[in-house]
Amino acid sequence: MGRAVTVATCALNQWALDFEGNLERIFRSIDIAKSKGARYRLGPELEICGYGCSDHFYESDTLLHSFEVLGKLLESPATQDIICDVGMPVLHRNVRYNCRVIFLNKKILLIRPKISLANAGNYRELRWFTPWSKARHVEEYFLPRIIQEVTGQETVPFGDAVLATKDTCIGTEICEELWAPNSPHIEMGLDGVEIFTNSSGSHHVLRKAHTRVDLVNSATAKNGGIYILANQKGCDGDRLYYDGCAMISMNGETVAQGSQFSLDDVEVLVATLDLEDVRSYRAEISSRNLAASKVNPYPRVKVNFALSCPDDLAVPTCMPIQWRHHSPEEEISLGPACWLWDYLRRSKQAGFLLPLSGGIDSSATACIVYSMCHQVCLAVKNGNADVLADARRIVSDETYIPEDPREFCKRVLTTCYMASENSSQDTCNRAKLLAEQIGSYHINLNIDAAVKAVVGIFSVVTGRTPQFSVYGGSSRESLALQNVQARIRMVLAYLFAQLTLWARRMPGGLLVLGSANVDESLRGYLTKYDCSSADINPIGGISKTDLKSFIQYCIENFQLTALRSIMSAPPTAELEPLVDGQVAQTDEADMGMTYAELSIYGKLRKIGKAGPYSMFCKLINIWKEIFTPREVASKVKHFFRMYSVNRHKMTTLTPSYHAENYSPDDNRFDLRPFLYNTSWSWQFRCIDKQVN
Repeated sequence: MGRAVTVATCALNQWALDFEGNLERIFRSIDIAKSKGARYRLGPELEICGYGCSDHFYESDTLLHSFEVLGKLLESPATQDIICDVGMPVLHRNVRYNCRVIFLNKKILLIRPKISLANAGNYRELRWFTPWSKARHVEEYFLPRIIQEVTGQETVPFGDAVLATKDTCIGTEICEELWAPNSPHIEMGLDGVEIFTNSSGSHHVLRKAHTRVDLVNSATAKNGGIYILANQKGCDGDRLYYDGCAMISMNGETVAQGSQFSLDDVEVLVATLDLEDVRSYRAEISSRNLAASKVNPYPRVKVNFALSCPDDLAVPTCMPIQWRHHSPEEEISLGPACWLWDYLRRSKQAGFLLPLSGGIDSSATACIVYSMCHQVCLAVKNGNADVLADARRIVSDETYIPEDPREFCKRVLTTCYMASENSSQDTCNRAKLLAEQIGSYHINLNIDAAVKAVVGIFSVVTGRTPQFSVYGGSSRESLALQNVQARIRMVLAYLFAQLTLWARRMPGGLLVLGSANVDESLRGYLTKYDCSSADINPIGGISKTDLKSFIQYCIENFQLTALRSIMSAPPTAELEPLVDGQVAQTDEADMGMTYAELSIYGKLRKIGKAGPYSMFCKLINIWKEIFTPREVASKVKHFFRMYSVNRHKMTTLTPSYHAENYSPDDNRFDLRPFLYNTSWSWQFRCIDKQVN
């Protein structure tokens, strides 16, 4: 009868402008899909050029090279007898669109432009593309000559249409269209489309995966049908980690689940599903059928091809499965680790250098690198030849096989404890013990000589010597002396990153890792151009609260017992003099707020879109059991003063893994002024009026 259709979707680790690598990964996915019997192969959004090309989308070269890659795909025997659905930018009548190009046997069937563009948060698609606004309308697209020579076609359909094969009907959505309130799959389903495809460029955010899964399943729960989602995976050149999660769903239930975090550059999911299950599911939904009788039809592109075989009664079909979600602690362990691996191998460096202070943040960063080493060893054990080749190149040993995470960590991670006269022996011991347990190459050094030299230059020039406040100095003097220590650590971090391997008679240089968390960045509790200034920061988008939970996870899952004392110690910068040999300075006392409060401020400011007055109004209810309105007002004012005074630091913030939707990242996620009127006179007066 031709009931069982076999379809494939994939998650590909594409890289912006890496046309050669992108083409190779697309070919691999098609080969795998065909080997498993698939008759339709779906790939991620803009997979030919890479999703993260940003302003390179303006360049004609990007369009040209995308068509060149498309030509290679069209002419290859590997793409015969399977419908291939690939993503690339297309210029139509001098307007640039984000498109799917669907082809079969050297013929382009349809170019489908994106209708709803993602333009919030990290997404800026309206900067480079125009949405297709002509619903159910198709135009002629004149193919470039390099494609005409392959296909023999002069024009092909371009617009909002669906494919009608011999056995079913297929409709396309692209990423954001699934999230839109008027998703195309609704009307397409009413018009008889049975298979919906979605090509995504969706990045990881903590606790977000279930939302995507729920949207896909709900798309077919009310309307019936098969939904296939492909997604980008990995770091394609910036702060985002695209987290795969390719999936196939039918009638509201998941039937195939891809991995969220993995070092596999190519992952293909294949499912065989019975079209009659869709038809019988829809048959009893009378409200759907009444709406379907009135729907405006979509243009149909007829395709002389079937996704099923005539004699398929014995073909087994896929059954529903339960989606397994990662805990937030697992997400922190895996997501930033995969991002670091991509950055390390693609930057062609020999490892990382991490200033390890013995506190929670730098320890969490070290644990993420250690988790990366675990992932590498596991991938090699499972036969991933790409990971093995990358590992050998990184350590400059063509015979090396990473088997022990601690041994591999010693090769790729150098940790450095930079002591001063204000450092305690406790933090030194904690850093050393953690380095031993994860296996990093550990360095102990003292920065006092460098600090004295820098302050000495100032004293010679000005004739004055600044003092810490505990010795009678002003707060300005004390802060300057703290900043000198912090900035010298940054200078030394880069010096050791460049020359440590050279001193050990090994090739290559190291990437410097930063370890400021999202809350400290929001508050501005960091020295500009200190150790937070690094090449990349894997925890810059993660809250202190989540990092503490992650540390506990590492204690239990990696048996890193050194983390117990790190967890129990109060967070401290250790930049002020010790009192009786003990640390007197703590982060929360310095900041004038707790990390838990900072997380709340951050979520209200960014996610809740709250200015000072709105934040006060919300917090007097949230905190009504613990603070008076006057105390709430004081806290809100203090936060906004500190936030606005320090906002300039965000302009130089180290590129960080994006993990939280309240990140203050100034690059493109959280666009704000960096010169504020920090008195907030009008706003604070409104608060005072309500307090009174």
